[in-house]
Amino acid sequence: MDKQQEYVLRSVEERDIRFIRLWFTDVLGILKSVAIAPAELENAFDEGIGFDGSAVEGLTRVYEADMLAKPDPSTFQILPWRGERQGAARMFCDIYTPDGEPALSDPRQVLKRTLDKASKLGFSFYTHPEIEFYLFKPLEEGKLPKPIDQAGYFDNVPRGTAHEFRRTAITMLENMGISVEFSHHEAGPGQNEIDLRYADALQMADNIMTFRMVIKEVALEQGLFASFMPKPLATGPGSGMHTHMSLFEGDRNAFFEAGAPHQLSPVARQFMAGILKHAPEITAITNQYVNSYKRLWGGAEAPSYVCWGSNNRSALVRIPTHKPGKGQSTRVEYRAMDSAANPYLSFAVMLAAGLKGIEDGLVLPDGAEDDVWELSNSERRAMGYEPLPASLSDAVDIMERSELVAETLGERVFDFVLRNKRAEWDAYRAQVTPYELEQYLPVL
Repeated sequence: MDKQQEYVLRSVEERDIRFIRLWFTDVLGILKSVAIAPAELENAFDEGIGFDGSAVEGLTRVYEADMLAKPDPSTFQILPWRGERQGAARMFCDIYTPDGEPALSDPRQVLKRTLDKASKLGFSFYTHPEIEFYLFKPLEEGKLPKPIDQAGYFDNVPRGTAHEFRRTAITMLENMGISVEFSHHEAGPGQNEIDLRYADALQMADNIMTFRMVIKEVALEQGLFASFMPKPLATGPGSGMHTHMSLFEGDRNAFFEAGAPHQLSPVARQFMAGILKHAPEITAITNQYVNSYKRLWGGAEAPSYVCWGSNNRSALVRIPTHKPGKGQSTRVEYRAMDSAANPYLSFAVMLAAGLKGIEDGLVLPDGAEDDVWELSNSERRAMGYEPLPASLSDAVDIMERSELVAETLGERVFDFVLRNKRAEWDAYRAQVTPYELEQYLPVL
């Protein structure tokens, strides 16, 4: 037994933990949980906990259903919303087959494989997400959601509900070892943003899954409803998860080169070129729901065209310039990803696209200086700004032809995503919406 496992066992005993929740996600990024008693913990470390993998979306087929969840002791944290006495803790799990092989359909393993590829090239991958979400009053059946306030971007509302909410949520996140950089009210009514401090991509993906749970728990405690739906309000901005990324070689930021344009090294420029080239292919992963495309094509700072810019928020890839003299802070920001994405798969395909740009020595095109949304279609075509997919159907069709996404996800996950998203699109396009009834029924 290693030191981390010993630490977990000791902490469970000293803190009077009665239940340990073992967490993992399905292919869509929906959190799954199985609770075990402390007496089962050593066996879970040694052998894993068996479960029916065929009952979890995309994990395995019925005729090979037996799977094992093995907890990662480095992810052990007390769940603060369960109280101080006789509490509960959580650990994230890696999923294995009964013969001890990593499950090909486990999203956490997909990201690990891609991180291993980066490591062989000498790189570590770090991310920093800006996570947006909405707070609503309790939902009422048959009625539109009602935001908790009518505030806007950076508004300071005296005794505002969102202030108390963010304070409680951030305290809970910090208690779980998840560092928060800052938080504020976003542009939409009831919309908030909390930014997590930089961490390696695997830890960050775990943190994002924990973040969503914490936000939901705090909202319920305060009589509210929190949603990470990409665009819940037709007249409000969507909820993105703008993700800052950088590669490090040891302690050195591989994206930084003093004196270069925007202080971007050749590695950074090639990484960006790879992201831009493969952006349409990875969109079905970073924007995985029908509703995601209401955000991408609804304006309000959501990126719709493949281009990059320095400090240009209309571009798909942005070079932040908040700290131009600090080399370790040099990074690129991918702005398409929304708050409902599976972070494990999204980080994997974004990293794979960037690494492909480095491996192929791709040349970064000229940056966008104009507001891309204000340009005409002919102007965008002349500048070579390709549109992102306009719908989930388009995104899936483009992804199906992508060797990069297929190789990154693996055959099992790739095929499941294609089947699942086609089924979602078929179900969506069969609906008769309130808009259609209002627009056409009276006149046709």
